[in-house]
Amino acid sequence: MNAQAPRQVQDVELRALIDAIYLQYHYDFRSYAFVSIKRRIGAALARFGFDTVSELQGKVLRDATLFGALLDYLTVQVSDMFRDPEYFRVLRERVAPVLHTYPSLKVWVAGCSSGEEAYSFAILLRECGLLSRTLIYATDINARALEQARSGVYAIDRLAGFTENHRRSGGTAAFSDYYTAAYGNAVFDRSLRDHIVFADHSLATDSVFAEMQLVSCRNVLIYFDRGLQDRAVRLFRDALCLKGFLGIGARESLRFTSYAAAFEPVSQEHRVFQKVGA
Repeated sequence: MNAQAPRQVQDVELRALIDAIYLQYHYDFRSYAFVSIKRRIGAALARFGFDTVSELQGKVLRDATLFGALLDYLTVQVSDMFRDPEYFRVLRERVAPVLHTYPSLKVWVAGCSSGEEAYSFAILLRECGLLSRTLIYATDINARALEQARSGVYAIDRLAGFTENHRRSGGTAAFSDYYTAAYGNAVFDRSLRDHIVFADHSLATDSVFAEMQLVSCRNVLIYFDRGLQDRAVRLFRDALCLKGFLGIGARESLRFTSYAAAFEPVSQEHRVFQKVGA
């Protein structure tokens, strides 16, 4: 009995912290997968030097700057350009030809983190002759990540990986055409950024804001509980025009959501779907 007490107390403290964050800062993590949140808060305790979750909570509620740093632990910050290249190859070969039938395009990259996927879409759409008629909405709840994304600046030592992913995705131009390198960083071309709107949006609390032809939300749903997964997929369904496309992460599925019947697979292997019903 006593051996279990510390874990039970920690769970209670974690739930209290999540509730307090919602009340104080209006960020809703209450329906995120609890095991994942617990692991991330443990890492934050070690990073910030707190012994207990309650101690962290007391500081976070009085220090918005600390909360901003904590948000980096609570949100997913792992990304790459053209991550999972075969996913982008499917979009290039099977989705882009359909997108050509629209006079204008809106693309939503949900959970864009520090912007790598948004720039990947801008490059892919340029190579497919579609960027000039496209507006990309790249959204996240992490203000610091969005600021990084808006800058379009990435460490130059990441460029080799980006370049290889682009090649494997079926890239048709030299990847070096899209950035300028200087002082250890790569700055992506302004002509790409001009087609991207970076904005705050929460899949847990916010609603649909435009009609889209393509939504990409990858490696985000796995951090949600079943109820929040349903909410997110409903948002994507409602945002998409009929015959619009949805892409999700390699370890994610629509199968067990309440809205699976609204989609049919374009590539089940690479998690690309098309909206077929209301």
